[in-house]
Amino acid sequence: MDREQEDIQFLGFFGILKESLKIIFTWKRIFTQITLALILPLSFIFLAHIQVSELLFIKILNNENALDYTLKGSRTYSKLSDIISSEWAAFWLFKAFYFTFLLILALLSTSAVVYTIASIYTAKDITFKKIMSVVPRVWKRLMVTFLWSFAIVLLYNFVSVSLFYFWARYYGLYKIGIAIFIALVILYVIGFVYISIVWHLASVISFLEDLYGIKVMIKSRGLIKGKMGAAVANEIALICIDVQSPQLFFHYHVYGAW
Repeated sequence: MDREQEDIQFLGFFGILKESLKIIFTWKRIFTQITLALILPLSFIFLAHIQVSELLFIKILNNENALDYTLKGSRTYSKLSDIISSEWAAFWLFKAFYFTFLLILALLSTSAVVYTIASIYTAKDITFKKIMSVVPRVWKRLMVTFLWSFAIVLLYNFVSVSLFYFWARYYGLYKIGIAIFIALVILYVIGFVYISIVWHLASVISFLEDLYGIKVMIKSRGLIKGKMGAAVANEIALICIDVQSPQLFFHYHVYGAW
């Protein structure tokens, strides 16, 4: 690359955007291979998930509607109840399978892009075959980091829901209540964006260094100090990208690797 590391570390929001696009178009072949092998299947899985979920859910709703007009205690009622229970079980099993497979591919594709960018900037010899041989070796670190991030988000949402419940119970839509609600929403969004920033950077660090879990989350927090403005702008840009498009989803991974 024609940029020194000292110059790169001072890039702002638009500098990062420009540099990410430059990388994509300079190394089109390798990134196209990553897209076809990992990112494009994610798009197809996402679209298939929408269609299958919709079909299963409509079928469940139709049977529940029929159950409402069926005499309780009758043989037909019992049969419909069993069918609905089985359909709900199938629905949630499908969801679990989908999210598991989606998570695996998402982490693998993120790893592939991070490794590619790291190799580009360290002038290492890079091929698609080499990428696919290296990525599975660090996948476990990424998974542990993701699970820690998920646990933190779960705890954060639990606390947030508790605060909103407290607001609804004791304040409601009075004047002071509306002001408190707006403040809670703003604080929630700020906290959620911050956690997302820490997680994205932690994922990159987990790939490049032998760190994972809470240790890499702590290091990620330290690295974003002094660059919060650019980090927030980057995170908002990532959130706004439509991941249903393979090309934009590909850019999401490259841009997020910064």
